[in-house]
Amino acid sequence: MTAPPTLPPIPASDLVDALGHQHHPASAPRIVSLVPSITELLCELGLAPYLVGRTGFCIHPRALVEAIPKVGGTKDVNIDKIRGLAPTHLVVNIDENEKPTVEQLAQWVPHIVVTHPLVPRDNLALARLMGGIFGAEEAAARWCAAFEQEYAALRALPPAPPRTVLYCIWQDPWMSVSRDTYIAAMLAEIGWHVPVLDGARYPRFAWSDALVGQLDAVLLSTEPYRFTEAHADALEKQLGIPVFLVDGEMMSWYGSRALAGLSYLRTLRAMLEGGGG
Repeated sequence: MTAPPTLPPIPASDLVDALGHQHHPASAPRIVSLVPSITELLCELGLAPYLVGRTGFCIHPRALVEAIPKVGGTKDVNIDKIRGLAPTHLVVNIDENEKPTVEQLAQWVPHIVVTHPLVPRDNLALARLMGGIFGAEEAAARWCAAFEQEYAALRALPPAPPRTVLYCIWQDPWMSVSRDTYIAAMLAEIGWHVPVLDGARYPRFAWSDALVGQLDAVLLSTEPYRFTEAHADALEKQLGIPVFLVDGEMMSWYGSRALAGLSYLRTLRAMLEGGGG
């Protein structure tokens, strides 16, 4: 397969985040990341030395993040600890972080970088934004080229019948994802679609013959609920349709894990087309 051309450096005028805020290349930044997947991406781009804070859920790459101070979770943030770290930049995500918390931090953190990837290819802009702001343009361009190559391999798969799958993220109560989520967009890349439930972004649902009757398979995610193979086996016996345990990080994390996620999608499709549970 021919490698895609290297992307040109992103102009400074194009360093615009998800809220349309203009950013500029930073000199010696002090970064606090409240987004686990983007913490991993920053490390992959060689920016770990500039990370002065991260959440307890920022666990990849372990060897690098262990040395970076924790500032709480993605939602229960330790405001005072962040303030003490004197960051120049705070990286946040619309889905993962609480707006009031970010607004409070914005009172004294000079630069708030807001992210909100909606579909897999949004990771290209995300990587180039991080690289452009924090001086890692070449590393970002290499990452984008690798992403394009993996994406091309995914799109080159022979056509397969469309499938309806229920992607479960929680039980007690049971919860799924709507069609406007990043996870649903990942599934759509291989022709899998989630059913329309109650209209919420992360809808609750109850099992019924009507629901099960429209499904080709059920996917149990390893996060945020820690579903296991035992859960999958029990539910498959209950429902009588294929139930698969899927890696939630591969399906929902942006950045570095999204690149691996494209290959993972090919594996998932092969699993369902193979008919095994």
